[in-house]
Amino acid sequence: MKFEGSYCALVTPFDAKGRLDEDAYRALIRRQIAGGTSGLVPCGSTGEAATLTGAEYRRAVELACAQSHGEVPVLAGVASNATWRAIEIAREAEAAGADALLVLAPYYNKPTQEGLYLHFRAVARSTRLPVMLYNVPGRTAVNVAPTTVARLARDCANVVAIKEASGSLDQVGEILNAAPRNFAVMSGDDALTVPMMSVGARGVVSVTANVAPRAVADMVSAALRGDFRAAAREHLRQLPLTKALFLETNPIPVKAALGLLGLCRPNARAPLTPCSRPTREALKKALAEAGLKGGS
Repeated sequence: MKFEGSYCALVTPFDAKGRLDEDAYRALIRRQIAGGTSGLVPCGSTGEAATLTGAEYRRAVELACAQSHGEVPVLAGVASNATWRAIEIAREAEAAGADALLVLAPYYNKPTQEGLYLHFRAVARSTRLPVMLYNVPGRTAVNVAPTTVARLARDCANVVAIKEASGSLDQVGEILNAAPRNFAVMSGDDALTVPMMSVGARGVVSVTANVAPRAVADMVSAALRGDFRAAAREHLRQLPLTKALFLETNPIPVKAALGLLGLCRPNARAPLTPCSRPTREALKKALAEAGLKGGS
């Protein structure tokens, strides 16, 4: 699998009773494909994987695979701070039909670099699917060092990419210098996608794409073809919306934005809270400036 382009970190919509809203989920996925999204990422941080039941997780992955109709790959999130459980989740995702796995660094435990290496290696060896590592120190409290990334890429044939969300362009460069040439770096931070692509990243796993799939896809496509002037223009145009989508903990604002667009209910699952009124007003303004309105 070649990882590049705009992948959407899908929200998990819930109905009025707090259950997985399958109809809304299907519609969101169809909108992504129609909007030029290159890949679907169910059950990641934006998908509230940490609060899904096992049955909900499997169903969300199954729905994404079924609704994609093979048109775009499905990259299922795998997150646990127990290696044995991460292996179980990886096998569940593979059985549900996922094309690849996005494997989060263990959170809370704060493992050493050797512990991170052994965790990722164990998960990678448990599956035949391609693996994208996920480094997001702001959520996990550990940073996957470039040397660890390169070691995994060398030792595990199916570790082929990383979603890099450390916020450091230096780290992106270090990964690209240390890893094999065909190893793909994907931005895990919407606001840094174009800067990261300017030094060699191949795309983004995007939150903003939930709301504006075509705009994000066009921006990434421009960068991939080397038109960084056009990519920068689109980046600057999107920036107010992207900033509004992170005024509160993700995915609170993006779900509120989708609610304002009439695409799903805005409710996130506890302990996440409803969107505050100031953030909701900021989202309304940003959506209007981006030319987005209900049903679009």
